[in-house]
Amino acid sequence: MAELDTAHVKNIVLLGHLGSGKTTLSESMLFEAGLINRRGTVEEKNTVADFHELEQERGNSVFSKLLHTTWRGFKINIIDTPGYDDFAGEVVSSLRVADAGVVILNSCFGVEVGTELIWEYTEQFKTPIIFAVNQIDHEKSDFDKTVSQAKARFGHKVLVVQYPINQGVNFDSVIDVLKMTMYKYSADGGKPQKLPIPDSEKERAELLHKELIESIAENDEKLMEKYFETGNLDEDEMRDVLKRAMISHELFPLFCVSAKKNMGAGRLMGFIDNVCPSANETPPQKTTTGELLECDSNGPAVLFIYKTLSEPHLGDMSFFKVYSGVVKVGMELINESINSTEKINQLFIVEGKKRIPVTELVAGDIGATIKLKNTHTNNTLHAKGKSIILEPITFPLPNARMAIESTKKGEEEKLSMALHQLHEEDPTIIIEVSQELKQTIIHFQGELHLAVIKWKLEHIHKLSVAFIKPRIPYRETIQKPVQANYKHKKQSGGAGQFGEVYLLVEPYYEGMPDPKGMSVRGREEHVLPWGGKLVFLNCIVGGVIDVRFLPSILKGIMEKMQEGPLTGSYARDVRVSVYDGKMHAVDSNDISFKIAGMMAFKQAFHDANPQILEPIYDLEILCPDEITGAVMGDLQTRRGIIEGMDTQGHYQKINAKVPLSDMQDYSTTLRSISQGRAKYRMQFNDYSPMPSEMQKKLIADYKSTEKVES
Repeated sequence: MAELDTAHVKNIVLLGHLGSGKTTLSESMLFEAGLINRRGTVEEKNTVADFHELEQERGNSVFSKLLHTTWRGFKINIIDTPGYDDFAGEVVSSLRVADAGVVILNSCFGVEVGTELIWEYTEQFKTPIIFAVNQIDHEKSDFDKTVSQAKARFGHKVLVVQYPINQGVNFDSVIDVLKMTMYKYSADGGKPQKLPIPDSEKERAELLHKELIESIAENDEKLMEKYFETGNLDEDEMRDVLKRAMISHELFPLFCVSAKKNMGAGRLMGFIDNVCPSANETPPQKTTTGELLECDSNGPAVLFIYKTLSEPHLGDMSFFKVYSGVVKVGMELINESINSTEKINQLFIVEGKKRIPVTELVAGDIGATIKLKNTHTNNTLHAKGKSIILEPITFPLPNARMAIESTKKGEEEKLSMALHQLHEEDPTIIIEVSQELKQTIIHFQGELHLAVIKWKLEHIHKLSVAFIKPRIPYRETIQKPVQANYKHKKQSGGAGQFGEVYLLVEPYYEGMPDPKGMSVRGREEHVLPWGGKLVFLNCIVGGVIDVRFLPSILKGIMEKMQEGPLTGSYARDVRVSVYDGKMHAVDSNDISFKIAGMMAFKQAFHDANPQILEPIYDLEILCPDEITGAVMGDLQTRRGIIEGMDTQGHYQKINAKVPLSDMQDYSTTLRSISQGRAKYRMQFNDYSPMPSEMQKKLIADYKSTEKVES
C-alpha cells in the first residue's frame, strides 16, 4: 500500500440495528475497492468481517472488526460493529475513533429500536453521519416510509441524496438527486450505467434536488449567492460546505443501497472519499486537563487504545488510533496513567483476521500492536517529554447481573484470571467479588451478552462454570428508638470476662437533636461504605465504663451492622448512644465490651421495629407503540411503578422504578414480549422499604438457613 498522509486517511464506522446489513455492506465496499475478488456472505460464513468462530456459529456480528481499503487515493478504515445493544461497548469504542459513521436502515422496518440507541451514542460523540437505506431489493421494502421515519426521528437535517426506482425484487435503478443522474445496475450489481433521469421521474428528482441544494447552501452565504445566480451547484462546489455541515451535525445525507446485490456501494464509497472528513478536519481531541490536541503528523506521537483483544498463543492485541505525530516500530512511548514505558515492537494494519505488518502509521490512521506490557483499553501512549492523556471512553453501564462459580474444585484462580481477561476485552463487563453477598457477581448488558461470556469461558478458557441467581444486596434499618442492655460475663478459672453496656438505639436522620436527658461527651460519625451512616455517642456519666472500652463497644456494633440481625445484610442509618454500664477492675477487657456492645445492639435492633430496604432501579424502556401495553403489564407484575411515558421518534419511552429482586429474568422476558424490538437500560436509584409480607418471608428464610448452617 502506498504511503498516505493524514489528509488521505478516513475512518468510517458502520452502525445499525441487527439485520440491517452492515457486514454485507462492508463486503461489497471491499469488493468494489478491489481488496477482495469475491464477495462472501453471512450465510456462507465467509465474510472478511465475521471471521470469529462464535459469529459464524451465531450468524451475526458480536465484535467490532477493523477493515481497510483504498479508494481513489484515500485509505479508508472501516469498522463493522454488532447490531445488538448487548454489545454496545463495541459500538461506543468504535465511535470514539471514527471520523464519520454510516447508519444503515433496513427499508423493510425503517428506524428500528437499535438505531434509536445507536443514535444517542453518535450524538454523544457528534459523529458526522451518512444514512444508507439498505435492502431496497426486498419484497417488503418501503423506502418512503423509512425516510419519513428518519426525518421524524432525526429531523429535516436528513437529506435525500438518492431514491430507488423499482424497489422490491426487481430493484435495479437509483436516482441520484445530487448528481442528477440515474444509476442502472446489472443483475450482478457492481459498476452501474449512468443514464439521464426518465421523464416520469424528473419532477420528483428536481424537487428533491432543489431541497438538497438549498439545505446545503443555507450553511454558507457565498454558496447561496452562487446558487441564486446560476440555479445549480455540483458536488465538488458544495464539498467543503457539506463537510462542515456534517461535522457540526447540521446535515445527514441519505443514500440507498442493496448490499446483498452490490448496488450502490461504489457511489457511497465515492461520497466518503470526496466529502466525509478526515481526522485532521474533525474537532481536536480533548485531554484530561482540558487542552486540545490537533491531529497533525508533525506533532508529538500520541496514540489512544480503543480496544483490546486476546488471541491464543499471541497475547493481547491492542487496537489504537494515532491522534498526533507518526508512530514507528521501535519507538518507546509513555503511558502516563500508570507511569510506564512501552516499546512498539510491531505495527499492523488490519483486514479482518489478517494482520499486515507496517513500519509506521501517521496521525489519523488506525492500526494494532501486540504485547504491550501494562497498557489497556482507554490508555494514551505519547512521546517522551510530553504530558498527554486523552479523555477516556465512557462505556455504557451494565443492565443485568448474575453470580458465577466454577463447577470444578481448584479452578477458582483460573476463573478469576479469565474474568479479568473478559473485562480487559470488554469494559462493559464488570466483575464484582462481593464480600457482602459472598458471591462473584458478573455485571453485563443482557441475555446475549451473557451467552457470549459463557461461550468464551468454555471454549477459549476451557472452564466449566455455572451461572446462578445472585443474592440481593438488601439493607436493614430501624424505625423507632429502643433502649437495651447486655451483660457479658464469663468465668473459666483465672481472669474472666466482664462487660455490661446500656444503649439507646435510634433511627438516624440528618439534623436530629441530641438524645433527651443525656449529656453527649463524645461523637463519632461514620459514613458507611455501603451507604447510610452510623453515629456513635458517648453519653457515659461518672466513669461507669472506662473511655478506653468505647472503641471496643463500637467495634462490636459495627461488626453486627456488617452482618445485620434480620437477614445478614448491611445495616444503615442508626444512632447509638452508650449511656450506662458496668465494668470489673480485673475481668473487664476489650473483648468483653465488644461482645456486650454487639449483643445489646442486636437485641435493640430486633425491638426497634426493624425494616428491610431493597434496591430500587431506574428503568428506561424503548419499545414500539403496539406493545407498550404488554410491556407495562409485565412491569406491574414486577412491582414496577410507571413514572412517565414519552415519544422518541416512532417509539415509546417508558420510565419506571423497579425493585432489583424482580428484574432477574427481564432481558429474556422483554425480548420475548417484543420479539427483539424493545431495549432497556437500568441504573441504581436508591433503597426503599420492602413490603411487610415479603420482609417476613425473607427473615424466615434467613433463619432457616442459619439453622441448617449451624
